[in-house]
Amino acid sequence: MWPNRRLCDLLKIEHPIIQAPMAGSATPELAAAVSNAGGLGCASMLPDGLRTAARQLRTSTERPFNLNFFVFPRPDTSDAVLTQVIDRLRPYYEELSLDEPSRRLPPIGPGFDEEKLELLLEIRPPVVSFHFGIPDAAAVAKLKQSGIVVISTATNVAEARQLADGGADAVIAQGWEAGGHRGSHAPNRPGDGVGTMALVPQVVDAVNLPVIAAGGIADGRGIAAAFALGASGVQIGTGFLSCDEAGTDGPRRALIRAATDMDTMVTDAFTGRAARARRTRFALEMEVNRARLPDFPQMVALSAPLGEAGAKGDFAFHLYGQAAALNRELPAGELMQTLVAETGEVFEALSTGKTTPA
Repeated sequence: MWPNRRLCDLLKIEHPIIQAPMAGSATPELAAAVSNAGGLGCASMLPDGLRTAARQLRTSTERPFNLNFFVFPRPDTSDAVLTQVIDRLRPYYEELSLDEPSRRLPPIGPGFDEEKLELLLEIRPPVVSFHFGIPDAAAVAKLKQSGIVVISTATNVAEARQLADGGADAVIAQGWEAGGHRGSHAPNRPGDGVGTMALVPQVVDAVNLPVIAAGGIADGRGIAAAFALGASGVQIGTGFLSCDEAGTDGPRRALIRAATDMDTMVTDAFTGRAARARRTRFALEMEVNRARLPDFPQMVALSAPLGEAGAKGDFAFHLYGQAAALNRELPAGELMQTLVAETGEVFEALSTGKTTPA
């Protein structure tokens, strides 16, 4: 059925549909269900849980799966930046009857280092994906020599070229519509971004690699559109948040159930890096008179207490994309079957000149 099987052949999957590593929801159970349905499931875990997650995945599926890592330098927040942000946040802490914001940010290492590389070489997942860039050439070479397929995210053409030059086997072209953190290789302003429809064909033209379209894709119409733009596959994150196996908490499930196309915004107020999340009073007010924030992910130490104490939701950090209103509450395997069937119907309608299915 698929007009371009380049990604399927690379990843050894039946359907070119990849489940994105959405924070807090990409459980081993969800990843295994997607892989068992013929796609590529992804588990997003803290490094100390990766061995357990990989073991669980291998017990639950014999098909390829993906482990995901962020790539970012060791945070180095200056005292001046910290003081400025604490002054900015103090009124919110007082409003919620919280103690003074802490001046002790957690010590955090780089997102990907030699220890994590050795862990991956030990686990040897079939696929490893990266966000915010790609490790150095030596690390990528070691992964590929171990038979691991390496993919990473680009949010513009220049980043896609960097990934190709850095040894990536495929590029995820992440459009502005996508929920979660934008995969830009350097921190950028929340207003910077390219939509999926403009980004994908330009990345396809720029790199001789399979391109995976991401952002705003939630049904067969979106998948077929991505192939029309030249993509070899799609990555869906928000669409899997409502699945039974996802680790999505109750409040976020309820928000998605009532979502509209205007519910979200891109903000760095919660983590220090731009992410598409539910529009909140806190995020909107932090966009006024913008200031430098602590380095990703140290900002979480200052924003998380607000979210935990803000009963009205004004400070909650709920990640999802612009197409959340199209979500279906289904088991992941059933959702995969539905997506494949819908895409086939669109291809059939287009080939026969009939009206595209709704």
